[in-house]
Amino acid sequence: MNLTRLRHDLHRQPEIGLHLPRTQRAVLDALAGLPLEVTTGDALTSVVAVLRGGARTGGPVVLLRADLDALPVTETADVPYRSTVDGAMHACGHDLHTAMLVGAAHRLAARVDELAGDVLFCFQPGEEGHGGARAMLAEGLLAAAGRRPVAGYALHVFGDVVPPGVVATRPGPVMAASDGLRVTVRGRGGHASTPQRSRDPIPPACEMVTATQALVARGFDVFDPVVVTVGTIHAGTRRNVIPATAELELSIRSFSAASRRAVLDRLARLYQGIAAAHDLSVTVEPIPVHPATVNDEAAARLVLDTATDLFGPERAYPMPHPLAASEDFSYLLAEVPGAFVVLGAAPAGTAPADSPSNHAGDVVFADDVLDDGADLLTELALRRLARP
Repeated sequence: MNLTRLRHDLHRQPEIGLHLPRTQRAVLDALAGLPLEVTTGDALTSVVAVLRGGARTGGPVVLLRADLDALPVTETADVPYRSTVDGAMHACGHDLHTAMLVGAAHRLAARVDELAGDVLFCFQPGEEGHGGARAMLAEGLLAAAGRRPVAGYALHVFGDVVPPGVVATRPGPVMAASDGLRVTVRGRGGHASTPQRSRDPIPPACEMVTATQALVARGFDVFDPVVVTVGTIHAGTRRNVIPATAELELSIRSFSAASRRAVLDRLARLYQGIAAAHDLSVTVEPIPVHPATVNDEAAARLVLDTATDLFGPERAYPMPHPLAASEDFSYLLAEVPGAFVVLGAAPAGTAPADSPSNHAGDVVFADDVLDDGADLLTELALRRLARP
């Protein structure tokens, strides 16, 4: 199986969201001929494939996941396989993930007699904020092999986190929970010449912004941090008009369930208190995105041990802290012990500090990590299934 050709084909034809018919067709074609039990989704164009192991009937099940969807980003990188779809790009490397999982399916099928259990391959649309993992769980993903998986693994490429070819993970939180918060401050509009006859929402909204930073800095443990960004603030139409409302939108990242609950509760109470002090009202609307991605300790150790054996100790990196980005593999790890794995994929010789970040229009990921990713997923499945 030529993984580079598959990756380039996917990159040229990116699709966004839950319905990716071209991508699904490419995956099905790439799996054709393998001894797999293949099903497709109803609410989304997912592909689920089960490989029955030959070494132990009724043995454990290991889940391997790849995400399929692209982003609404215009590609500016000068590569020969550049996106042909205006305003869409595989700017997060999901084309590589898909090709790697196809490669693992071919490798494991060739070694089916060694498998002491079954492998469940999950090709998931809609990771980029469209609820793909939840939709697949609702459609019975974890029952697809007839037995619940004992472990799950997903791999994600980054250019700016670790050097090219380095495998990284950690036990416990590896990616943050993500939430939004929409805050609407309601006052009474009027003329700028007579502010005393109005209830101006702009100064209280500004107080909320500055008070937010103080609450985060002074109210949360630095070893269980939260990150809060006020991303938008909107109010008013003209300089001589006092508006009736002001709106804020926040992005909130946290790494434990306790901090996630606490920051949402404390921000709501803070904003209500500021509004009340100015004789205004406020509505605070939480927008849940993803919980934290939390690795099982044994699964994370297996990843690093396997990477050390495959690639050498210099390419296996225990991450000292989690990333503040979020990932919907978190929903699967809440159900199945497993690990989310980072793989450095910038072009050879590119330092992380010099690589564009994921989601940037000029980010480039190297083809030469495709076999590494496929080999790692293959070996993780073999080793985990061989355990009692």
